[in-house]
Amino acid sequence: MDERTRLRLDVSYDGTDFSGWAAQPTRRTVAGVIVQTLDLVLGAGTAAGLTVAGRTDAGVHASGQVCHVDLPAAVWREHEGRLLRRLARLLPTDVRIRAMAEVPADFDARFSATFRRYEYRVTDAPWGAEPLRRRDTLAWSKALDLDALNAAAAGLVGEHDFAAYCRRKENATTLREVTRLDWRRDPDGILVATVQADAFCQAMVRSLVGAMLVAGDGRRPVDWPGSLLSRRERSSEVTVAPAHGLTLVAVGYPGDPAGYARRAELTRRLRVPVEG
Repeated sequence: MDERTRLRLDVSYDGTDFSGWAAQPTRRTVAGVIVQTLDLVLGAGTAAGLTVAGRTDAGVHASGQVCHVDLPAAVWREHEGRLLRRLARLLPTDVRIRAMAEVPADFDARFSATFRRYEYRVTDAPWGAEPLRRRDTLAWSKALDLDALNAAAAGLVGEHDFAAYCRRKENATTLREVTRLDWRRDPDGILVATVQADAFCQAMVRSLVGAMLVAGDGRRPVDWPGSLLSRRERSSEVTVAPAHGLTLVAVGYPGDPAGYARRAELTRRLRVPVEG
């Protein structure tokens, strides 16, 4: 068998015109576009095993997505110095591979990850979102109180069963550890939620945001989002926030490459993460 080289790809994309990350035969997806472009440059099937850190839903963006792919070592040696620029010329403008680097064979973009960090942008300005940011900023029709948003967020931090906030998948746990959840108001008035966890189940981030927003505008008490953690099935009271306000901004990995395999083994043992 030919020797193979594993590459880490750092990817960003505007999710507006994609039907999510995962390849689908009849839909335009981020993975589909990347594989098609790799096939065009290297030959069909030369790049194998494209694996992503977090499978974003339709309309969700990324500035810090990570994936890995395997190439025959000889192909990598041939193309190493020019592959990134060749891909840049051929990829559509709404997806970019920003970096490409050789990594150990036991690096797994999905299972070696220690955290995923998302940001959600909301404006409560009476005129709505600025035209140049309309694709990544939700316009909220009611005034939002920053203190109330952060009070609601505080009740969701920690390790909990987030069943009330997840679309349940068969044989997948909804136990997650949220290590950071807070809101800030930037100088331009935009409210930004930062949400970080070891992993997220499908629609979890947008469900959390949807619950916090109705606490932030006063329609629910600030302890209401946290109170839902006692439930063991998805809550029909939670409205999932629209996809376009959400961006995957970072994925973390062990600082020492020797930790990649250990982290992957631990993740597989604890859960099968389903991103959304």
